[in-house]
Amino acid sequence: MSAGGYGGGFALLVVLFILLIIIGAAYADGGAGFW
Repeated sequence: MSAGGYGGGFALLVVLFILLIIIGAAYADGGAGFW
C-alpha cells in the first residue's frame, strides 16, 4: 500500500468490492442471464 498510500489502497478495495457485487449479481441471476 506504500506506493499508492491511503487513496490507492482505498480505491483498490472499492474496485474489488464492486467486482464482487457484479459477480454475485451475475450468479444470482443465473450466470449468463446477467450479461
